[in-house]
Amino acid sequence: MTSFAAPGAQTARQLLSKVPAITVWFWIIKILCTTVGESFADYINLALGVGLLATAGIFTVVTAAVLALQMSRRQYHPGFYWLTVVLMSITGTLYTDILTDQAGVPLWVSSALFAVVLAIVFAIWFSRERTLSIHSIVSVPREAFYWLTVLVTFALGTALGDWTLELTGWGPGVSILLPLALIAVTAALWRFGANPVLTFWVAYILTRPLGANTGDWLGLTPAEGGLGLGTFTTSIIFLALILATVVYLSISRADVDRAAAADPRADSRSVSMKRRRRAHLILGAAALATIALLVTTASLPHESSLAAEGSAPSCSASSTPLTPSEAQAAVTANYPASNVIELQGIVTDTLSLVTQGDQAGAASRATDLETTWDDNQATLNAADCRAWTFLDQQIDPVLKSVRAGTPDPATETRALKQLSTTLGTS
Repeated sequence: MTSFAAPGAQTARQLLSKVPAITVWFWIIKILCTTVGESFADYINLALGVGLLATAGIFTVVTAAVLALQMSRRQYHPGFYWLTVVLMSITGTLYTDILTDQAGVPLWVSSALFAVVLAIVFAIWFSRERTLSIHSIVSVPREAFYWLTVLVTFALGTALGDWTLELTGWGPGVSILLPLALIAVTAALWRFGANPVLTFWVAYILTRPLGANTGDWLGLTPAEGGLGLGTFTTSIIFLALILATVVYLSISRADVDRAAAADPRADSRSVSMKRRRRAHLILGAAALATIALLVTTASLPHESSLAAEGSAPSCSASSTPLTPSEAQAAVTANYPASNVIELQGIVTDTLSLVTQGDQAGAASRATDLETTWDDNQATLNAADCRAWTFLDQQIDPVLKSVRAGTPDPATETRALKQLSTTLGTS
């Protein structure tokens, strides 16, 4: 009978590895990291008004620097490793948001794109190293493949999670249940005898929507289905939990399995080919059941829960962007006059202050614009989500230009006039 090494035998070379043992601590801190990735990225991009592209650029540079430090280490160190994971989580989230919010790429396309990229990375990694196991990260090439895979899984998990919300319209609390249930099924099948490498990466991807939905549930207001902690408070709480866990692991070394490292046969057992195939069939059935659930839910009337978030939503996978004239007509026809007049007044004031050279006053009114836009987001998005997306993409350049370290009046004026035209200011 053909047999395979069970999950317990995978930790044989743990002391030489650049990654931690896959214990309950690994999954706890991984979910904490994914929650921070969602909430902290939203806070920097939206609350501070830095802008999506600038935020992504900043975190790409910081992530590259920290990754270089991590890869320079000779062995696993909790502080360097988990700091890299946190930054990868934020950066991967931002890359998906750029495709969705800046480029207008539908979430199903982003999901397919990142899935293909992940498959290519896995194929090249396996063709060169003949293994995809996390327990084999003992050389620079393998570690490079590992971190590239981690980054892509964060981007893929973000796209899949957001696409699920778009299809179902589930609120942040309910949306936690699906990835949580799938992770539980994956863990049970791993114990039953499913391939440990396959189940590890499936669970790794699923922790991203679980953490992101948890972050949304904690950070969104009660009116939006959340607990109202805010993105900043949520980020601080989870960063503190991550720090406490990393300090504990650094002192206790609880995430290093010395027994298995000393004896490769420790806690090993055989898994028959028949048992493994059965586990994989069940895993496939769970995937098909999930697809059926999403298709059925998507066919029911609902509003995308992404409308409650700060990023620009997609009305549906087939929605096409409005032209400037169409957007102007949609604003006039579909938006409450009181909301439009309020926005027109703020934009007119800001443009006047820029013309007068009062940059401080213009920046103050830009903050009023941002606050008013966010406060009325639910109403305006529900009235016409395509017009909301168009205006949101015009407001971002206004905020960025007015808040620039060295403001350019020409750039500010151009952005404000474009927004003013869409709002129908005479």
